[in-house]
Amino acid sequence: MPSMPIEGQTMLLKHFRYLPAKWCNPQPATTLLTAINVENSSDQADGTPTADAQSDRACCRWRWREEELVLLAQKAIWRPSSAELFVADLHLGKAEVFQACGIPLPSDEDKATLLRLERLCEQWRPKRVIILGDLIHGPLGLTQRLLADLKNLHHRLNADVLLIGGNHDRRLDSSALPQHPAFRLGELWLSHEPEQPMDGREGLNLCGHIHPTTTLRQGPDQLRLPCFAFDNVEQRMLIPAFGELTGGHHCRQRDRKWLVAEGTIVPWFDSAQASRACRAER
Repeated sequence: MPSMPIEGQTMLLKHFRYLPAKWCNPQPATTLLTAINVENSSDQADGTPTADAQSDRACCRWRWREEELVLLAQKAIWRPSSAELFVADLHLGKAEVFQACGIPLPSDEDKATLLRLERLCEQWRPKRVIILGDLIHGPLGLTQRLLADLKNLHHRLNADVLLIGGNHDRRLDSSALPQHPAFRLGELWLSHEPEQPMDGREGLNLCGHIHPTTTLRQGPDQLRLPCFAFDNVEQRMLIPAFGELTGGHHCRQRDRKWLVAEGTIVPWFDSAQASRACRAER
């Protein structure tokens, strides 16, 4: 099925905004989990966006126990307590991998992905950027230009950069960017692939790898969008893929989702969740 032009996606998304209210009610809060829109929050913790940043629906404050996180419409997560920024699955060099395999895929040499990350760091000014795996797509895409970009990444972002090694990073030389195993940060367990904390303590698993998406449907129309996805059973938050040239996998219906669309974060019930919620109210 051919991809839909950007103009068509925009019109379709606007159409979905007028669905019945049960489709897009914010997720109910629990004692463990709270979702708060930034526009309703008055705290001014360190790391809040600069004056020219959008704050209305462009991010969503979210709490897991004592951990406050901010979900960003740029497909990243901000941790204000330590001024750290989390991203996952950039898959740099993917177009070059396809080209090396004989597939004539156009490439901008990852300029768009790296520029978005650079602007995100200019906006939030993190002390450290933590990449949750799959920084690159494969060794065939490691051009001299990309290796130079990786070695200079901390200067470009004006922040320390830490890479948790992903399955696509196995052939990345440590001279470009050292890789680290999964580790604990406060009440967070940071990893590339979904996993339970390896230290035996409870924690929220913050990870990538899945490239979570969900599909909106109304009659014959459908639109697939990246999303953040929280699994209350596994205590896990999936981060959408940051890269420009990445696919996606549908989340499970039980996951709570925050859609990323047109520079906004949209709390979302899919049809199955909405139906269960309605039955529970009865």
